[in-house]
Amino acid sequence: MKITNQKELDNLIATADESNTIVLNEDLQITFDCKIPCSIKADNINARNINARNINARNINAFNINAFNINAFNINAFNINARNINAFNIEYYALCIAYESLKCKLISGRRENSFHKCLDQEIEIIKKQKRQ
Repeated sequence: MKITNQKELDNLIATADESNTIVLNEDLQITFDCKIPCSIKADNINARNINARNINARNINAFNINAFNINAFNINAFNINARNINAFNIEYYALCIAYESLKCKLISGRRENSFHKCLDQEIEIIKKQKRQ
């Protein structure tokens, strides 16, 4: 299923059952900047680019989030598996791995033995720039 505008997305959301759930037995492709005012549950989310102000994964319950690039202000997730991550704050449950680059102001896991790593280079902690 390919959705190309907010009206098509709103029509899909309107099909949610009494537990606010939509079950799709096919791939879903959203090809525009959209607002999704509900929870997302998926086995796999595969995206080329995710550009967002806030990603709060308490409402994205996914087995895997695999993305080429994630550019976000805040990320709050269980597990993150991405090629590049550029974010302001990252909070994750157990594991955060970036393949090529990971840049953020703050990164922390909620478990005592949580783990974050960038495979190809050091994690870059972005320092607050001084105003002049």
